Amino acid sequence: MSVSRTDPLLLAWPLLRPRATRVALAITFGVLSLGSALALAAVSAWLITRAWQMPPVLDLTVAVVAVRALGISRGLLGYCERLASHDTALRAAGSARAQLFGRLATGPAEVVLRRHSGDLAARAGAGVDELSDVLVRAVVPIGVAAVLGTLAVAVIALISPAAAVVLALCLVLAGVVAPAVAARAAASAEQVAAAHHSQRDTAAMLALDHAPELRVSGRLADVIAEAGAQQRRWGQAMDRAAAPAAWAAAAPTAAIGISVLGALVAGIALAGTVAPTTVAILMLLPLSAFEATAALPGAAVALTRARIAGRRLLALLEPGGAEDRLRPVVAPLRLRPGERVAVVGPSGCGKTTLLMQTEGTFFAEDAHLFSTTVRDNLLVARGDATDAEGRDALTRVGLGRWLDELPDGLSTVLVGGAAAVSAGQRRRLLLARALISRAATVLLDEPTEHLDASDADRILTDLLTPGGLFGADRTVVVATHHLPENLPVRVISPV
Repeated sequence: MSVSRTDPLLLAWPLLRPRATRVALAITFGVLSLGSALALAAVSAWLITRAWQMPPVLDLTVAVVAVRALGISRGLLGYCERLASHDTALRAAGSARAQLFGRLATGPAEVVLRRHSGDLAARAGAGVDELSDVLVRAVVPIGVAAVLGTLAVAVIALISPAAAVVLALCLVLAGVVAPAVAARAAASAEQVAAAHHSQRDTAAMLALDHAPELRVSGRLADVIAEAGAQQRRWGQAMDRAAAPAAWAAAAPTAAIGISVLGALVAGIALAGTVAPTTVAILMLLPLSAFEATAALPGAAVALTRARIAGRRLLALLEPGGAEDRLRPVVAPLRLRPGERVAVVGPSGCGKTTLLMQTEGTFFAEDAHLFSTTVRDNLLVARGDATDAEGRDALTRVGLGRWLDELPDGLSTVLVGGAAAVSAGQRRRLLLARALISRAATVLLDEPTEHLDASDADRILTDLLTPGGLFGADRTVVVATHHLPENLPVRVISPV
């Protein structure tokens, strides 16, 4: 469970920005809570043994009150630890998401555009949650266990150094060795689980975003079935990750047994030289000492998950990272001013990747439509565009009649963003954005998807004809599945 300078958890830690004082407060409450349990075991052992000797009742009064106070404080302080640790984790998750969205918004556009929305949702959602969970499930439990283990060994050492050595070795077995084995065994399965999580979200988002057209094409059932299959594979991967952690979780029980046996042997050896109450404390104290280590196998798994989540978040924020280096290298297109280029090929052949490597303004096929006015959705491309330019762009892409039928024209709010328009209307709106922009080189990814064949051919012809939809001085590159015949354009296939 060590952390090196190249550890993704250490590199992603600044995203969380947890306040050291809040983490220390949570650890303090945890130490006091389990320390109450440790003291409760010692006082109870003394009280039971002393009561067996039948002393005057007043001799037991303080111990009885202490038992009650420690029993109450244990639960109360444990609740305070939960409040403090979860408050710290939630604040850290909020900080991580704010930084993540801020850096994505101000960073290179291709970092976001090259990823599917399902993958982004998985990373910004579950990825941040798993990263922030490390505070509650690992940092605080490890801190508490370290303090309580040291304290318990020190107390036992005052009675029997030999029993203290046995207890220390058993604590290391339960709190260090077993969690480390669980973490290493779970790492590979967790990576598979994270990949299935992203694939499940991608399939689900595809079904949600394009349900009408998938239903028309007869593919909706297949996409939903794929999402279900990915969910089942994710569950199986998580089960495999949990198996070694389950074995590691059994180690504390074995360690408790060994430490109690060691204390028993030491107690028998000391029976003639120390008070019976001291022997009882020696026998019962190790039982409470292991309460803090019970959470450490889970802490190891949490550290593993946090490392994987940190690696995925860093890959999202840092173009050229490990994941990007694994992507196939595609040479960018060499374009001449005013040239028209068609990148033609089936889905998955690398059309979008080729566009992403080419210098120019990229308009993605799944670009976002905001839940605001039609005007504002067009101004995304150029903030100083006039209403006349907006109406002209919409008319040229075939949305003139649609605009005339809107109750407030350009001021009509698209409630729900893309949900307020059909798939074809969304494509035309995105194309209108490209027309409004003043980019010298325009890269269009599947601009006619979901349009009927005749409209698609007409728009592709206008896009790839100099002086058509775009001026002859502007360079236009279009990625598409098909191309109308007899167009005088340069055709490129990434296959």
